[in-house]
Amino acid sequence: MDVGVDGPLDALCGPLLVCGPAIDALGLLPDGCVQTVVTSPPYWSLRDYSAEGQIGRDDALGEYVKSIVMAFDQVRRVLTNNGTVWLNVGDSYTSGNRRYRAPDRKNRARAMSVRPPTPEGLKPKDLIGVPWRLAFALQDAGWWLRSEVIWYKPNAHPESVSDRPTKSHETVFLLSKNQDYYYDTAAVKGPNGRRLRTMWDINTEPRRKDAGGIEDHPAVMPMTLARRCIQITSRPGDIVLDPYAGSGTTLIAAQELGRIWAGIELNPAYVDLIERRITE
Repeated sequence: MDVGVDGPLDALCGPLLVCGPAIDALGLLPDGCVQTVVTSPPYWSLRDYSAEGQIGRDDALGEYVKSIVMAFDQVRRVLTNNGTVWLNVGDSYTSGNRRYRAPDRKNRARAMSVRPPTPEGLKPKDLIGVPWRLAFALQDAGWWLRSEVIWYKPNAHPESVSDRPTKSHETVFLLSKNQDYYYDTAAVKGPNGRRLRTMWDINTEPRRKDAGGIEDHPAVMPMTLARRCIQITSRPGDIVLDPYAGSGTTLIAAQELGRIWAGIELNPAYVDLIERRITE
């Protein structure tokens, strides 16, 4: 595992973990080396990760989308010609120009002292449609938008709302670099052995504490979700990338499945967390 890369790599033959902005760190990877990407960028207006240069906390919605699209230009460069991306993105509501997110007693990790302003043209309490805004921007940038998967959370957090249903799902998009790509329909079966559908029932995983009592990442991707995506669009020995590695779930799943992994994470504290988790 290398966390001290000084310049562009000629080849990627083993695990790689880089601390830094995704768009910069991706420039270190060789062309066409990654088979599949499983990632979940910071959600817009939902989390403060206390990291300089983070996206989604106080940048305008258009700038947030633009920053991911620009990073994905580099993702496309490092993908094999038959490579794919699984992109998990959460949605959010406008704040009515309130510049903070009040604590929710049912989900304390959602509190934020700074929030982006309400996007132009939207009204207070509007559902923004962030996942689809990003998906369409990536489609316009040349990606094939191949599928929308609904990740249904049977154990979803309750919400302190009384004028809409409690949200219990997120969106996962399957994107491809080209029209034809590697996809193994037999790798994961749905209920009753049928071909996998676009509704995936996967429980969220609780926030953990390490031996020293330090809390884990506030938005951990479930291992089941990461494993499923990796199995469908890669084979043992392939390289799996997560350019927004967070707590490292994609990297751990890739290692368990016999893939080579590469991860990029902006926050040094989460890089330390990944190193601890990957060696447990």
